[in-house]
Parts: sequence; structure tokens; C-alpha cells
Amino acid sequence: MGVANNITAFLNFIAFLCSIPIIASGIWLASKPDNECIHLFRWPVVLLGFLILLVSLAGFVGAYWYKETLLAFYLCCMAILIGLLLILLVFAFVVTRADGGYDVPGRGYREYRLQGFSSWLRNHIVDSKNWDKIRPCLAETDVCSKLTQNYITADQFFTAHISPLQSGCCKPPTVCGYNYVNPTLWLNPVNPAADPDCYLWNNDQSQLCYNCNACRAGLLGNLRKEWRKANVILIVAVVVLICVYVIACSAFKNAQTEDLFRRYKQGWV
Repeated sequence: MGVANNITAFLNFIAFLCSIPIIASGIWLASKPDNECIHLFRWPVVLLGFLILLVSLAGFVGAYWYKETLLAFYLCCMAILIGLLLILLVFAFVVTRADGGYDVPGRGYREYRLQGFSSWLRNHIVDSKNWDKIRPCLAETDVCSKLTQNYITADQFFTAHISPLQSGCCKPPTVCGYNYVNPTLWLNPVNPAADPDCYLWNNDQSQLCYNCNACRAGLLGNLRKEWRKANVILIVAVVVLICVYVIACSAFKNAQTEDLFRRYKQGWV
């Protein structure tokens, strides 16, 4: 096997390794309670990671045994996959750029306004049609029940750094002035007209604030937070993949040159 083929095989091994954190970040995203209820965002990263893994293996086989057709297939497919991953990254960055969160005086957690998030997220994720499916799914998770297990007193809860989903769905908005009993039980609002969500709050553990705009906003806040974390891994992976791809293209051309030179020499022997 020529030097150029050795280099190409090694580069494909690196691309194979890059697919592992991509798959892992996709599985991490899919395992989150909010993503379990939103099928649109659940598996695209995992699928891309597995495709990159398979294409990398094909490229390794092609380089190791110098199957020129397989190498050309690898280069073509990897270019497409890198392009798709870049599109996904840019799209995720654009739609999660806006942050609907705001600080609440005297609270360790933030609260969220639906209007603060991108129109695409509002129109395609938490619109009325989708929310009718998402709401019962969220109610079946342990997102809110965990709060009653972790926090007992009001002081403990008010200083807690709970997730956006818990902030929006498991309690009423602070502006309503409800009195704390436990994290998911609130009574006697002082200012119920301050926000339409104040009237939607229900102490029924299957209802809570799942009908509130604050819950929709909290879901989007959770998605934004999780995708921002995953994007760090994906950005590093795509930068490495681009570098590997550029070098692999050069190595492929050198391998073709080596093969042509070898055939030329054989013709003179």
C-alpha cells in the first residue's frame, strides 16, 4: 500500500472517531424529556453520525485495499454529509439565537416568554397543533415530580437553578403572586390578572401549567440550552472532518499519481 493510501486510511480512521461524539451528542439530545416529546428534533444528529461512521469505514476499506471506486464514493458522500452537518449547525444556531428568558428578582431560576424565541420555533414546535401532542407527553414525564423530591422549603426552591422546562411548566409565573406550598402546589394568587397564565395554573398534578404559554416557552428554553451544548461538540467535529476531508482529497490525488507512475514504470520494464 502506497504512502498516500496509508495517509487516506489513517484520515478515515480519524473521521470514524469523529462520528462517535456526534452519535453520542445525538443520543444525549434524544434522551432528554423535551426531545422525547418532539420527534422532529430527536434523531437527525444520530442519523448523521451513523452515516459518517459508515462512510468513514467505506473510505478506510477503499484506502487500505486501494479500491478507487470506493474511495471516490467515500469522498462524494463525505462532502454531502459534511454539508448536511454544516446546514444543521447553522440552522440550529439561527433558530436558537433568540433567548426568551429573563431574570426574576429574588429567584435563582429564570422565567421565559414565548415571544422572546424565534418565530420558527414558535410556529413549528409549539404551535397549537403540535402542542396538543406535546402537552400530554410532558405530563407523563417526571420533570415536575423531581422538584417535590429535591426541594422542601420555599427558600430552597426559590434559590434553586431549575431547568427552563421546570420553570415554565411546573409552577405558575412569579408575577401571579401565588403562595408556595411545595414546588408543584401553589395557592391564593395575589395578582391573578398580571398574566393570562395565572388563570391557567392548576394544582392537579396532571395539569399544572402545561396549558400555559410559559410552559411552551420553557420547552423552547430547554431546547435552546441543550442544542447550544451539543453544538460545541458538533462544531469541533465538523472542523476536524473538514480538515480530514481536504487532506484526504489531496492524498487521493497523490495515490492516483503514485498508481499512474507505477504503471508507467511497469510499462518500461
